Amino acid sequence: MAVVDVFLGVVKAVVFIYDIVTFPVYQMMQRPWEIKFKDKQPLGKVRRILQPSHGLSYVRELGSGSDLYDDVIVRNKVDTVTKAFQYAVQKNRTKECLGTREVLGVEDEVQKSGKVFQKLQLGEYKWMTYEEVDNLAEKFGLGLRSLGLNSGSKISMFSETRAEWMISCLGAFSQNIHICTVYTNLGEDGILHAMNETGCSVVVTSHDLMPKFEQLLDKLPHVTHLIYFEDQLQSTKTKGFLPHVKILPFRSVVHSGEAMRDRVTTVAPTPDDTAIIMYTSGSTGTPKGVVLAHRNLVATMKCLMFMVMPRDDIYIAFLPLAHVLELLAENTMMLFGVKVGYSSPNTMTDMSTKVRKGYKGDATELRPTMMCAVPLIMDRIYKNVLDSVNKRGPAFKKVFEYCYEYKRYWLERGRDTPICDRIVFNKIRALLGGRMWFVIVGGAPLSKETHEFIRTCLGLTIVQGYSLTESCCTGTVMENSDMSTGTVGRPMTGLEVKLVDWEEGNYRTSDKPRPRGEVWLSGEPIAKGYYNMPDLTRESIVEDPATGQRWFKTGDVGEFDEEGQLTIIDRKKDLVKLQLGEYVSLGKVEAQLKTHSLVENICVYGDPYRKRTVAIVVPSRAHVEALANRIGMATESFEQLCSNGKVRRAVLDNLNASGSQAGLQSFELPVTLTLSPEPWTPEGGLITAAFKLKRKVVQAFFQADINRMYEEAGDC
Repeated sequence: MAVVDVFLGVVKAVVFIYDIVTFPVYQMMQRPWEIKFKDKQPLGKVRRILQPSHGLSYVRELGSGSDLYDDVIVRNKVDTVTKAFQYAVQKNRTKECLGTREVLGVEDEVQKSGKVFQKLQLGEYKWMTYEEVDNLAEKFGLGLRSLGLNSGSKISMFSETRAEWMISCLGAFSQNIHICTVYTNLGEDGILHAMNETGCSVVVTSHDLMPKFEQLLDKLPHVTHLIYFEDQLQSTKTKGFLPHVKILPFRSVVHSGEAMRDRVTTVAPTPDDTAIIMYTSGSTGTPKGVVLAHRNLVATMKCLMFMVMPRDDIYIAFLPLAHVLELLAENTMMLFGVKVGYSSPNTMTDMSTKVRKGYKGDATELRPTMMCAVPLIMDRIYKNVLDSVNKRGPAFKKVFEYCYEYKRYWLERGRDTPICDRIVFNKIRALLGGRMWFVIVGGAPLSKETHEFIRTCLGLTIVQGYSLTESCCTGTVMENSDMSTGTVGRPMTGLEVKLVDWEEGNYRTSDKPRPRGEVWLSGEPIAKGYYNMPDLTRESIVEDPATGQRWFKTGDVGEFDEEGQLTIIDRKKDLVKLQLGEYVSLGKVEAQLKTHSLVENICVYGDPYRKRTVAIVVPSRAHVEALANRIGMATESFEQLCSNGKVRRAVLDNLNASGSQAGLQSFELPVTLTLSPEPWTPEGGLITAAFKLKRKVVQAFFQADINRMYEEAGDC
């Protein structure tokens, strides 16, 4: 290590001289002051409102500077999703629009453990032009009319993210048929609830999900037609279903629509017509159907027009299209004329679980420039990079840490580091194809460590936003040049965000140094309400009697800084009051502990009649085995390690030391924990399709372990 220290010292000296000599050149070439200037000139002025009857709020007024907004909204008067797509088709008729990866073959790979993994041989992306997508969508919409559906009818969308999903959606909209989205990873009860509550007679699904309906159809009395997206290689089993339910391939419905062109009159949607009944992922109970009108969706597109200036971009789509973030992002990308290439978490990178060795992952093949993500995906990239660095030994780790700090220093000052990138960071950028420049993260808080690490190593703009299905994916978002972490930014264009006192949680707008309270949102994107739930609608969306302004009560707790930047600090449903009166934000504790390399996932639980919390942890296998090796327990199986008291204590000590260093109080830290060797997946029902914890489900599943932990902890 002494040799490494000497070498590193020489490198630092050389780099110091290099920086002095080249500073003027880089200043003139990269012009970092322009970035600082942009940071002070946001698109749309943010105004602070403080009134006794109104509370404290910030609103971003409609600004200037978006030629796309002027053309789309002002000149062409786009006010429905159908008009938005038609605008895109007129502007980009022969341009590539939606791309799907070709599957060349499938084979089963037997692991050492005996498990069988399916591996794909993948080819190139095959693209459809805007004109081709428009033609398919129109025919599919007419095909739905041939099945007896009319303006105002509803269909259920129950499929993984793919081009046909979006085409079906656009086709339904063109006939003013409403889409009811259902997460594919919902449990059976959630699926049945969503489909039966809306009473849809037509369900659109896929080849892979068809087997589910062999058991579900007899519990779905309204369903008369099942439309499936075909597989590239395999034929779909259509026998063995209820005889009165017609099973139709997607292409058959398109063909039927072609014959309907002269037989029906198309009824285009109006801005106030329902576009989507979007079922939430059910993190706190039964999924709720959020009713979103075309006006709401277009309002979100307006906001996004002021965030991203499109260029020669490619967007990689992999989040569930049943998630409002992904749905609106893809629709807006098409409005921009940006190509959308479809992927999945199982095929995204070269190392993804379904990519056969020797074949490229989707990102390597597509080379995208933009994407939407959730914190779990970013956390995985962060941990994978750190693992790769650590495996190369302490000497390499020291060099990497120096390069990281060097790049971070200059990045914060608006400067690129091309030589450092070429030597070190371009290999990390290659994980996402090498061209990624913009990522927006939503769905849950992104840790400061992950945010800063990804932004530095991948050299991209990563902005964190805060929004909900009920606000149609709008709320607050960081500006592109914002180099801070932990914040979710200021209001999006046309949105007003205010804080309201929450006495029970001891959060008030009068708090010093920063005002705190429950976050309320107001603006054009706010949903119409919840489907068939008038009481909940009245409780959650309230109207100011003096102004008529509608406010959505989010249930999240935030604080404003002096510039109107919002930070989410708590959630009313995640707040637990312990026996001695201390309040613990379970989500805050989880977000902090989840950044530790030992943790894949974690759920913290607090009993109001106890003094401390406990935790259920899904550990990182590689890191737990390494830890066990250090304490002399390496001969046991992974399952045995997870149940070993000595290993559990070592994991707990590591996590609590990290938590204490990050500022968590002793009563917030778990007094003991359970290690769960099986990963939590949406299919298993413990997390949602958006990778959020189903807290109540996890608690019920591990109740025996929770009881045991508190028994072991004694009077804690």
